[in-house]
This record gives sequence, C-alpha cells and structure tokens, in this order.
Amino acid sequence: MQTILVPTQPYGDQRPGTAGLRKKTAVYQQPHYLANFVQSIFENIGDVHGKTLVLGGDGRYFNREAIGIIVRMAAANGFGRVMIGQHGILSTPAASHTIRKHQALGGIVLTASHNPGGPAADFGLKYDTSNGGLASEKMTEAFYRRSQTITSYPILEAPEPEIDRLGVRDLGGMQVEVFDPVADYALLMQKLFDFDRIRDLFRSGNFRMRFDAMHAVTGPYALQILEQQLGAPAGTVVHRDPLPDFGGLHPDPNLTNAHHLAEFMHGPEAADFGAASDGDGDRNLVLGRNFYVGPSDSLAVLTANASLAPGYARGLVGVARSMPTGQGVDRVAKKLGIPCYETPTGWKFFGNLLDAGKITFCGEESFGTGSDHVREKDGLWAVLLWLNILAVRRMSVEQIVRAHWREFGRNVYARYDYEKIDSAIAEGIITKLRGSLASLPGRQVGGYRIAQADEFAYTDPVDGSVSAGQGIRVGFEDGSRLAFRLSGTGTTGATLRVYLEKYEPDAARHADDPQESLAAIQAIADELAEITVRTGRKGPDVIV
Repeated sequence: MQTILVPTQPYGDQRPGTAGLRKKTAVYQQPHYLANFVQSIFENIGDVHGKTLVLGGDGRYFNREAIGIIVRMAAANGFGRVMIGQHGILSTPAASHTIRKHQALGGIVLTASHNPGGPAADFGLKYDTSNGGLASEKMTEAFYRRSQTITSYPILEAPEPEIDRLGVRDLGGMQVEVFDPVADYALLMQKLFDFDRIRDLFRSGNFRMRFDAMHAVTGPYALQILEQQLGAPAGTVVHRDPLPDFGGLHPDPNLTNAHHLAEFMHGPEAADFGAASDGDGDRNLVLGRNFYVGPSDSLAVLTANASLAPGYARGLVGVARSMPTGQGVDRVAKKLGIPCYETPTGWKFFGNLLDAGKITFCGEESFGTGSDHVREKDGLWAVLLWLNILAVRRMSVEQIVRAHWREFGRNVYARYDYEKIDSAIAEGIITKLRGSLASLPGRQVGGYRIAQADEFAYTDPVDGSVSAGQGIRVGFEDGSRLAFRLSGTGTTGATLRVYLEKYEPDAARHADDPQESLAAIQAIADELAEITVRTGRKGPDVIV
C-alpha cells in the first residue's frame, strides 16, 4: 500500500449550509468532489496525526462508496484510527455520543438528513467536532475557503475496507474499527430513562405503539431498544430496514411526508402512541390516537415533565429554543424558574450553551429536540422520554397535552414552507421585508397592530460571537407573531419558511382548528411579504 497525491481542481459550490454540505447525489459523484471537501476538512481541524475519526451515515445511496474514499484519505492524512458504524450505518445522535465517549478528534456523518435519497436525490456530509456537535460557522467557512484553492489530495492506494464485519483491521498503519452502532447508544438511553417502568407499560396490555423508521437509520436502533429491550410487541417498528432510497419514502417526519403513519394513527386500528424519525435519526414526529403533537408543543411538554425521567430527576438548569420555535416552552421555563434562551436556527447554536452548562434541554420547530446527553438533536431520545412520561402518568397523549394547555395556555402554531422557489425571488422577498421593518411598528393590518419588527441577531452569551441576519420577526400587540427565513437545508432553489403563532389562554378555544385560528395572521404574512404576488403560489407546499 502506498499513498499517492491526486491532482484536482476546486469546485465553486462547496460552502456548507446550516448542517453541512448538501447537494444532489450526482454532484457528489463528480470526480474528486467528495475528496476535495473532505481534504478541506482534514486541513482545518488541527493536528490529525494519531487521532481518532468517527465515520458513518444514514445508509442513503453513495454512503458506502463515500466511506471507502474517506477511510483511505484518513489513512493518507495520518489518522491513527477510524471508527465506522457496521455496514456504514450511524445515526447523527449516536455519532455524537461515540465521538464524546471515545474522545475522538471529530466525526464525519454522511447524510442529507430529512432530504430524499437515491441516485436522483440528495447526499450530504457534515463534520462534528470533539464535543460531538456541529462545526462552528468559523470552521465551516474555513472548509469552504480551502476548497476554493485546493489543487491535490492524498489517498491510500488500497482496496475499500471491510465494513460489514465487526472488528479491528489495519489499513496502511491506521486502525479501522468496525463497531456496533447501536450498543453504546442503547446503554446511554438506559441511564436516562426508566426502562422498567416502560416495560410495565407495554406489559399492561392496554398500550400499543407504532414507530415508523421510514427505511432510514433509526430502524436498527428502534428495533433493539423498543422491541428487544423494552418488550414492545414484534411489528411495533415498521419500515425498519435502512435502504439507499428510503424505500421511496421521503424521510422527513411531518404530517405530509409521514402521511402513512398519520393516517394509521387516525384510523380504526390506531395505536395509543405513534412516532417517526428522519433520515439520520435526529428528528421526531409524535402522535397520539387521533391527535398530533406539534414540535413546539412537544418541547414544552417534555420540559414540563422532564423530572419524571431518572436522568433528569434533579431538574433542568435551563432550556433553549430556536427563534422560529413556538414560545410555549418560555412559559414552562418561567414557572420552573430557569432561563430560556432564544437562538438562531441551527443546532450548532445550542452547543455553546450545552457545553457551558447553561441548558439541559433544547429544541427547534423543525421536529428536533435534544438534551445535554449529546450535542445533536435526537429523535429516538425524544420518543423514549415521551414513553417514560406516558408510563408514569398513565394518561393518553392527548390528555397530557390538553392538561398542559389548560395550565400554560396554548401557543397555536404553524409553519408554512414554500419549496423550490427561484432563489432570486426568495431573496427578493426577504430584501423587501428587510426594507420595510422601520415602517411596520404601529401599523394596523388585518385587525392586528404591529408592536415590533426586526431582523433577528444573536449574541452568544458564552463566547460573545454575533450572528446577524437570522430571520425577520414581526410581533403584534396581543403577543401573536410572524417570522420569515430562508432554509439552508434544500438542494434545489430556495425554501421560504413562514412561521405563524398566536397565544390562546382560553381553554374553551383550545380545540379550535389551528389553520382557522391562524388564518388572519397568515393573510397578513402574505400581504407583508407579497408571497402570492412574487411567487405565483396559491399556498405553501408543506404545512407543519
């Protein structure tokens, strides 16, 4: 085996988004495209000699081939060990835990998260640092700058390594360790949750669950933990085998893309508890029988009931949410007497707060929830915490949520996604809104008076760094609000996200249809941003 230096030329489109570099699979399959970006990472993460790199992905198309390239590049760059999830499978939260447990320099996770997979779909790559969290914006910008000047990269001339058989093997003087991707993660979950009590819930005969893995990465995790360790009946986990194209499913756990689960949970054979996760296992969908739990509500309910789980029995030190996320958790934090931080969208912004011990829980409206057990959001963790709460309270999902609303009031919430908009049009909408901010306060529109309008900027309370341009906010005098931002997770055009929120303290109105409750605010959003006029769209592509 020998190391060779491969000549290459830069690609101009390798600036990472909020969670790594996501492109069409065919883009990643271009000559040297993957290698260029990987080498740009290796050259900007410090001294790699003798260090450990964690590697795996969600099993999507091109996952195995990418692993083969990265392992041989790691050997050529001087890494001492690469730890690979068996079959190349490793969920995002499990990768974070593995990095932290084994004190790795960092990890590469091959995923485009909730985006579709396949030859004509999407692929992605993100780098997690030694704390198990996403690389900082400063670091990802360094990756990009290097990718624009790269002229060569080293790689070991060797066959692709064996990744299906557990064990440690040598590759050009570097150890390649293929490990069980589920075992360590399952042990961590046992420390956090009352598995005995959850087992009793399943044994009672009065509780049924369905977990939809959507042919993505959480299938093996859910099968081992839910069915084999907690005693859920065989068949509780459906769509459990990870497939390169996710079996044709769109691995985004919302009511649109997980409609098969939603339909089951609203049908005559509905289970008591339904849940799903996304491509790389960091998002979650929670459903009761004939009842949907929005991500913002889920974060608030989990925060209010956290002490029921052994791992959080001592209470929470603080909580954080992204700016667009519903403000229900703010009310819980106030009652608990703990701080609630508002951050930009992107899990990396929670990392400093977690590392500094300022928060225990955090969450985003985009179906992401997590805690200080790892530095990524964790879909199965959220599902297990819900199970722990259900096992202790012995109430239905709907009963728990409605009791929560009676105590705290309901923050009626929705997100409207306008997908694959021409990028210039999308940017024009944000530019128009930005230009009108100064004139909006005091304006009466659609029966609401605007109290404040700004573009969200975040000053990190730990390191003092400032992140500007993080979304447009419009607040009304009654506490309702709007927010607008462009998503950084798509690969085609742009996605405009519009967030609608209305606080409803009257329990008699908690059963009102959210879309009807928010109709007036949605009309205001369309008027202020000129969405229909500028895009020609009659409505959003996805409502969350």
